[in-house]
Amino acid sequence: MKTLTLEGDKITDIPSFYDEINHVFMAGEDWKLAPNLDALNDMLYGSYGAAEADQPVRLIWKNMEKSRNALGVEATRQFYANKLQKPKAFNVAQISQRLVELENGSGATYFEIVLEIIAQHPRIQLIAD
Repeated sequence: MKTLTLEGDKITDIPSFYDEINHVFMAGEDWKLAPNLDALNDMLYGSYGAAEADQPVRLIWKNMEKSRNALGVEATRQFYANKLQKPKAFNVAQISQRLVELENGSGATYFEIVLEIIAQHPRIQLIAD
């Protein structure tokens, strides 16, 4: 089993989350993962990067609570607000609904969405440290 470690202290917002993902998962590649949830999901399938397909991976996420806060409600609010600025590229009604759900406490934060994506990959064992 391959072990990879995310340094939660380095994650202060969504761009720094992808900086850390690229540092850990894409170190051997000559390109970087875009700050995009679909790209994150695709990478975790193991077609490229350090998490090779079919290889079990132990992903240790140090100081996960700091990351939870950094990728919490405020970061998620800004994430959705940025999408709403591009109505031709995104489903504004859907994004608006997700923003309403976030504001009333029933919607997922960016951190929670990332955890949901990781959970879709059973070969990846996430360990909070």
